[in-house]
Amino acid sequence: MRRILPGATLAAFVLAMLFPAATQAQTHAFTGAHIIPIDGPEIENGTLVIEGDRIVAVGPAGEVDIPRGAQTHDASGMVIMPGLVDTHSHVGEVEGGDRSAAMHPDVRVIDSINPRDAGFQKAQAGGVTTANIMSGSGHLLSGQTLYVKYRDVDVIGDLMITDADGNWLGGVKMANGTNPRGNSPFPGTRAKAAAMVRAEYIKAQEYAEKVAEAEGDPEKMPARDLGLEALGTVLS
Repeated sequence: MRRILPGATLAAFVLAMLFPAATQAQTHAFTGAHIIPIDGPEIENGTLVIEGDRIVAVGPAGEVDIPRGAQTHDASGMVIMPGLVDTHSHVGEVEGGDRSAAMHPDVRVIDSINPRDAGFQKAQAGGVTTANIMSGSGHLLSGQTLYVKYRDVDVIGDLMITDADGNWLGGVKMANGTNPRGNSPFPGTRAKAAAMVRAEYIKAQEYAEKVAEAEGDPEKMPARDLGLEALGTVLS
């Protein structure tokens, strides 16, 4: 049976899993591997070259030039492929809203993630390099999710995926069907669940309109509502 080595993505395959930080600036060549590039045909006997933190060459053996001085690794019998993206993950011992309400769009999983959770290492071992971490499905709106890049770190900030301005990225976890049903304040039917969520998004839309109309004037701004702010980003 062939061994699966997850990650032609450097963070998961080479740096995070195989080599210490001191070697990250070196050039490495992996030869004889079965390479699955995803955006092209599979390569049965391939070579992958990495310089620093970038993949610089990949292709069939004999068609890829290995730079002089590169560390060569025999990957025969192994598979190299891009890291997997888990769009629905609960690693990190995350928590969301409590039973005080059916909707908690103001709650953020970033405030509850344990970056030392063993689930991170297990996910990496399975080939996952990127994830959307979220709370459970027991609420109509259980909170804000977080996009992360798996790394062996001790602080949440080193896991987060951010935009050009440094803002962390994520979404809002929603659920319908049977999971959020329950006694008040939770809905008892699927139709009631949809109605409650619809009403909350209407409130968020109205809140966003008031903020826009205020044009930054503190006296005209509505009372701040963290939940409606979060839903406003979903609508924008």
